[in-house]
Amino acid sequence: MEQLLNINTSFKSTPVTSKFTPDEGPGKHRIGLVVLSNDYATEQDFISARPNDDVAIFVSRVPNTSDCTLDSLPKMAPFITKATELIVPEGRLDTIAYACTSGTVVMGYETICEKIHAVRPNIPVVTPITASLKALHYLNAKRIAVLTPYEDNVNSAIASHLQSSGVKISAFSSFLIEDNEIMAAVPPEAIFEAAIEANRTDTDALFISCTAIRALKVAERIEKEIGKPVITANQAMIWETLRISGYSKPIMGFGQILQQ
Repeated sequence: MEQLLNINTSFKSTPVTSKFTPDEGPGKHRIGLVVLSNDYATEQDFISARPNDDVAIFVSRVPNTSDCTLDSLPKMAPFITKATELIVPEGRLDTIAYACTSGTVVMGYETICEKIHAVRPNIPVVTPITASLKALHYLNAKRIAVLTPYEDNVNSAIASHLQSSGVKISAFSSFLIEDNEIMAAVPPEAIFEAAIEANRTDTDALFISCTAIRALKVAERIEKEIGKPVITANQAMIWETLRISGYSKPIMGFGQILQQ
C-alpha cells in the first residue's frame, strides 16, 4: 500500500501550559434532528429560529426517495436507527426529532419511537405531526384549515390522522405535488398566497403540513394577514423540542406559538 504521508516519528510538539477542566461541550439545550436526505428546509429553519448558543442542534440524514407517496414513505424506516446512531453517539441529547410529517403519519409514531429508541432508549421523540397537534391543542384550536404540498392519497392520510386526533377540518388545500425536489422549490411567496386562499372564517388556526416546504419563512406574515395562529410542521417541532430541552423564553419572528 502506498504511503501518502511522510511521518517523522521523532517529531515533538510543544505542550501547552494552559490548564483546563473539560466542560459539557456546546449547548445547554441539545436537540438531535433526523432529516430526510432531500430536505432543504428543516435544518435551515431550526438554525434560523435558534435563539442563541445555549441551544445546540445536531443533525443526521436518512435516505429518502424522490417521490412522496404512501408506497415510498415507509422505505425510510430501515435507515432511521442508523441515522440516529450517528448523532453525537457519546454525547448528551435532550430530545430527538424525526423531521417528516407524512412519514410519521404513514409509518406511525410508535414505529418512529421504536427505531430511535433502539440506539437512544428513553429519549423523548418529537415528530412534526405530534408536535403540531400539541401546538394546536395548546392554542385551543379545535377547527382548522389545512394546507399541504402532497398528492391526494397522502392528503387523505393526513386528514384522517388529524380528524382521529380530535381536530375538525373546515377546508383542505394542496399544491398536489409528488416530487420532493419540486416541494422544496415552492417559493415562500407562493406558500403565503396559498395560505391566504386556504384560510376560512370559521377556523381557529391554519395548519401547514410538510417539513420540506419553506412555510416558516412566511408564518408570521400569514398570521398577520388572516388574524389567527398559523402552525407549520417545522415551527411546531422547534417549539416542542425547545420545551422538552428546557428552553422557555419567547422567540420572535416565527409565529405566535414560538412566542409563548
